[in-house]
Amino acid sequence: REWTMKTSIVFLLCISVFPGFSQGRVVREDESGFAECNVFFPGQVPPEGFTEPFHVKICQQYNKEPRFATLYSTKDKIPLYSAFKFTKPAQSEEENWLVEPQIDDPENGLHEMVHEADIGGTVANLGANQALTSDYVGSGYERGLLNPSLLNEEDFQVATYTLTNAVPLSPALSKSWHRDIGKVVEQALIPHCSKMDHLYLLAGAIPSSVRVKSKVSVPESLWLAACCDAPEGWSLGLVKTINDENSLADLTVRELEKQLLPGVHLFKGNCGEDKQSQEKREAVLRAVSQIRSGEQVEASDNQETKDSSWVRRVAGIIATPFIKLLELLIYIFVELVKFVFYFLWLVVKRVVGTVLDGVYSLWNGMVSYLKAVSMVLISIPYDVGRVIINIFLGFLQIVRDVVSLTYRILSIPVGFVLHLAAFPYHSICAIPSVLKDMATGIGGTFSLVIDATAAVLHGFYYLAGHIVKRFVPKGSSDD
Repeated sequence: REWTMKTSIVFLLCISVFPGFSQGRVVREDESGFAECNVFFPGQVPPEGFTEPFHVKICQQYNKEPRFATLYSTKDKIPLYSAFKFTKPAQSEEENWLVEPQIDDPENGLHEMVHEADIGGTVANLGANQALTSDYVGSGYERGLLNPSLLNEEDFQVATYTLTNAVPLSPALSKSWHRDIGKVVEQALIPHCSKMDHLYLLAGAIPSSVRVKSKVSVPESLWLAACCDAPEGWSLGLVKTINDENSLADLTVRELEKQLLPGVHLFKGNCGEDKQSQEKREAVLRAVSQIRSGEQVEASDNQETKDSSWVRRVAGIIATPFIKLLELLIYIFVELVKFVFYFLWLVVKRVVGTVLDGVYSLWNGMVSYLKAVSMVLISIPYDVGRVIINIFLGFLQIVRDVVSLTYRILSIPVGFVLHLAAFPYHSICAIPSVLKDMATGIGGTFSLVIDATAAVLHGFYYLAGHIVKRFVPKGSSDD
């Protein structure tokens, strides 16, 4: 019990100090759309037409809040699109990649996206339906984010570093994709959407037959669809081919849909494409054109920068020792600071542990004392009641014994008197019955004597007659 209490306290302290990591939830087929992540689609209606059984809907969450939605292809091991909203640009953060356990093992108890190294064999068939870090190692491809982290503030940014939001891209293409999308969103789309929270973005990839390590599909092109459903709404589509990192073609949403699967509709009612403000759309296209032109100028200026690159290289060689020395000093300083903080942490930990032990012991003693006192106080009325009940039951037993003894004493003479009183009655009433029986006996005896005499005489008569008939000769009738 003591260990459990200490563990709970430490766990609460950890929750208060360290923020949660990225979480995701695979949406079941019987749920509507992307569940909580439907807010990232106009009218909360996800794109239609992605109906293959290997298309998995994922509501990407962080700190139990929806951050963006992803439609993942377990066949191609890449996301088909990620739906998100622009929050605000943030500084690039260290990559901390995560995986979605429920894609490979829906029956496991992990309902959040976790670090691949922390799974430790708890997920069955890990990597059967999704890409892993090992699929990118040594392949020459980077894990390119469809929903770029640079378009998200820090709280959202951590959630983008998941392998369910990444596609294989060459380093140059990955860099240009994030650069182009960042410029288009910040310079062309946001300024022309009157309400920033009404700007819905879909970043997707079209899979190809080329596969990394015979598993992860390399996209043949990347695309971005934007919808601003504010009062003066508009929509726009952009496509970047995989073979040209500087390409960025603009087209309508309907034209973009034709390049995807048959029957695909990205936005509800095509984001009102039939009633869009042409002025807004033309202004957005001009901004995109300016961005594209600036990229071409930047590409043409690369040759000039190459000419001066050797100067920078020489300067770099000279400055390298000083930079390394500065890095060493910074490293030593950082380690010292870490050591000091670690020492302070140990001291605080020991003091807090001692205080918690004392508080727990005091609390345990108080609880035991209060428990003993309460048991004594509760037992007093119980014992008093039990004594009163025993006295009452003893009194009732005494009364019962007295009544029983009295009854037995009184029952003996009463019975005797009753028998004496009944004797004359039984004696006198028996005389007529006795006389009757005597008369009947005498009469029966007299009748029996007469019957016996008559029977003897009848026997002698019969015997005499029989002898006469046998030995006396027959004579006349007169004889």
